Amino acid sequence: MIAEEYKKMLGQKSIIREIAEYGSERAKEIGYENVFDYSLGNPSVPVPQEFTNKLVELATSREPGSIHGYSPSLGIESVREKIAQSLSRRFDMNYKKEHIFMASGAAGALAHALRAVTTKGDEVITFAPFFPEYTPYVNKTGATLKVVPAKTDDFQINFAEFEKMLTPKVMAVLINTPNNPSGAIYSTETIKKLASFLQEKEREFGHEIFLISDEPYREIVFENVDAPFVAKYYPNTITCYSFSKSLSLAGERIGYIAVNPECKDAELIVNMCGQISRGIGHNCPPSIIQLAVAEVIDMTADLSVYETNMNILYKELTSLGFTCAKPGGTFYLFPKALEEDAVAFCKRALKYDLLLVPADNFGCPGYFRMAYCIPTEKVKRSLEAFRKLAKDYQLECQS
Repeated sequence: MIAEEYKKMLGQKSIIREIAEYGSERAKEIGYENVFDYSLGNPSVPVPQEFTNKLVELATSREPGSIHGYSPSLGIESVREKIAQSLSRRFDMNYKKEHIFMASGAAGALAHALRAVTTKGDEVITFAPFFPEYTPYVNKTGATLKVVPAKTDDFQINFAEFEKMLTPKVMAVLINTPNNPSGAIYSTETIKKLASFLQEKEREFGHEIFLISDEPYREIVFENVDAPFVAKYYPNTITCYSFSKSLSLAGERIGYIAVNPECKDAELIVNMCGQISRGIGHNCPPSIIQLAVAEVIDMTADLSVYETNMNILYKELTSLGFTCAKPGGTFYLFPKALEEDAVAFCKRALKYDLLLVPADNFGCPGYFRMAYCIPTEKVKRSLEAFRKLAKDYQLECQS
């Protein structure tokens, strides 16, 4: 017998992937340059040349076994040390290599973190809007994901609803800041309030509540936006990071877990991750990629294009009547659809070759996500399509 639960998931394919696949087929008909694909969050800026140079150097100068062989189960020690030093230097922390576990991107990091601090029957809380893959990430561990409704005026934490849902069964709270899909960044005030509340509940419940902070967009922060380092404010924080966005290395699948040095059993949790890998087969990221990343640890790709694109789209869409909280970072815009049914809205947008993602699966029905990690010239050319789409609705209202 095949596993029925995974068979059922075939009928619940990612809406993001489905739209992207439609875009690929449409591009064959009219040309890729004429399809305004805002569906997939695939970084569009080049990888830093220094990373490429380091890869070439490693491939041509190192003994093959050192770059193509398996890494230690926790990751290459020198790489872990450089990551710890970078985090401590940048955020005034005290990380050591013993607090770092190398993972296959943020997804791999989350897979380990969730299993390290929850068991079957536990609950994990997250906040809408949220990345839809959190549902299988959490539920397939045996824990259950609970979602706090969105605070749609600014997409900060809805503390009133959160308090109702935080029970002794909750062992972890999963946050994503800067946030996919809203582009919102939790302010220092929000993080301090969250930390204080969780510490209060830890005392009340008599057990730790781990804060799992999913941070693949940490470096994509716009000018003058308050973007605190979450772990600085809460001891029991497990940071899950990926270089996919900061260095445009989505396909290399490289990231890490950083357990706050002040977290209870911090080093134990990292060592447990090595054992968790044995159970999920999600271990030993490529050695050559680990080594190359370590050499550009404080660098990023040129991320400025994302803020440029955001400003163009935000100005145009709000002028056309869209309601939208201005993003503080990422490469996502999260407007309210021009009708109650965002799925119907996104289907109508296809008429103008606009590929938009309805946000029902993100926990925010009525909204849609735009991944504007595309060339700026294409963003500008898409504006006329948005004008035509908005005019469609204006004419409908008048008739």
